[in-house]
Amino acid sequence: MKKINLKYTIVLPLLGLMFLVIVSCERGFSDDVELATFPNTAEIFTDTPVGLTDEFFISFDPAGGANTNGFGTDNNEAYEGTTSIRIDVPAPNDPDGGFIGGIFRDRGEGRDLTGYDALTFWAKGSTTATIGLFGFGTDFIEDKHAVALADTQLSTDWKKYIIPIPDPSKLVQEKGMFIFSAGTESTGGAGYTFWIDEIRFERLGTIGQPRPEILGGQDQTAQSNVDTTVPIIGLKYTANLSNGQDVTVTAASAYFDFESSNPFVASVNEQGLVTVVGPGEIDPVTGMVDNTSVITASVAGQLAEGSLTIEAVNIDVISIFSDVFANVAVDNYNGFYEPFQTTLGGAVDEGGNNVITYTNFNFVAIEFYGRDGSDVPPVDATEMTHLHIDIRVNEIVDASDYINISLHNNFTQASEVSGTFPISGTQLASNEWVEFDIPLSSFAGLTARDAIGMMLFVSDGTIANVSLDNIYFYAEN
Repeated sequence: MKKINLKYTIVLPLLGLMFLVIVSCERGFSDDVELATFPNTAEIFTDTPVGLTDEFFISFDPAGGANTNGFGTDNNEAYEGTTSIRIDVPAPNDPDGGFIGGIFRDRGEGRDLTGYDALTFWAKGSTTATIGLFGFGTDFIEDKHAVALADTQLSTDWKKYIIPIPDPSKLVQEKGMFIFSAGTESTGGAGYTFWIDEIRFERLGTIGQPRPEILGGQDQTAQSNVDTTVPIIGLKYTANLSNGQDVTVTAASAYFDFESSNPFVASVNEQGLVTVVGPGEIDPVTGMVDNTSVITASVAGQLAEGSLTIEAVNIDVISIFSDVFANVAVDNYNGFYEPFQTTLGGAVDEGGNNVITYTNFNFVAIEFYGRDGSDVPPVDATEMTHLHIDIRVNEIVDASDYINISLHNNFTQASEVSGTFPISGTQLASNEWVEFDIPLSSFAGLTARDAIGMMLFVSDGTIANVSLDNIYFYAEN
């Protein structure tokens, strides 16, 4: 196995790219001006990297647990030609890192991929392992056109894999050629090897039945105050291959064209961030104020499944975690306390909904007091009357189970006060959401709530797996 020189970088979140075009106030571009064009090279790796230089692999950050030692080329194994890429996936307890992954980035100005409809490659494994991520569009700079195919099962024989491009017209100058990430979740912690060969973009002409979706394909509703924002999440794209197989990928917001049905109520930008801009206008026919707007999206002219109906309201709410209201800043959704806390997890995307899921649950805190100098302010809930929270226990609930919720005011200060509200197993349900509206007066001992900085959940292991959603304070009229 030949080792490849590599670099590593911190993984950046998906961001929208903003172009600033300075145009003369008197006239536009001259007809004689030729816009820049970029090479349309399709090949990424055949027997050698194409247009990527010998440092073509950029690893995920080792500080985040990425192993940088298992990437190279293999002259004894290839689907076609003489050489393939060889990836040795480490065991999770490897001192050099418990997973491997990174990107291939074009080292020039980028490539024009508008003439292709898919990324294709051949792969095989030393065992039938499942690779967590394959894709393209991630360049560790802007990641504007990231596309991710999750959980790809390998065969021990060479097999061709196809990742559809949601809208090729967007890829005029793309640098993110390939991405992968692999661990040992599917092998019970045992390390393994897999090979990749003949990575290229192609125009197959056989990809059909495009089905984009937002919010996990669901029609959702939300209420928000004016000047608050709600993100559109759960962006996916499904296409059908020539063999009849459907392939579903997670796609960046840049592939989607968003639209608001009522711009007097809500606007939506190219990143899918919805802003409630006003209470709406009076309908001249009914004389009533239309305070709703429906947010939809499309990809290459194909309407996406799912929508968000946003209603502009005037509600006294302080949201800690919710897709319905704009959330205040928090330090974290899991302020891990060593060595006594066993709880893992935090915020996740569940079918187009943001939820908090905890496993190995004994106790956990959501903090918003400015931990580690974050400057996050505590919450002044003096004018609020209730705490709302949705709880789903993801296992069988016994009557003896419980979750205690504590609120801490002036947390870490000498004047700290706190109160606890107990929820018994008889009030919860197995694998079903249960809504709680708890009067703040029920938190015995919470004599002040002008600087709430921590919300603590305790089960002492009676419940091991739980999800939370729609956590907010509100004032009952």
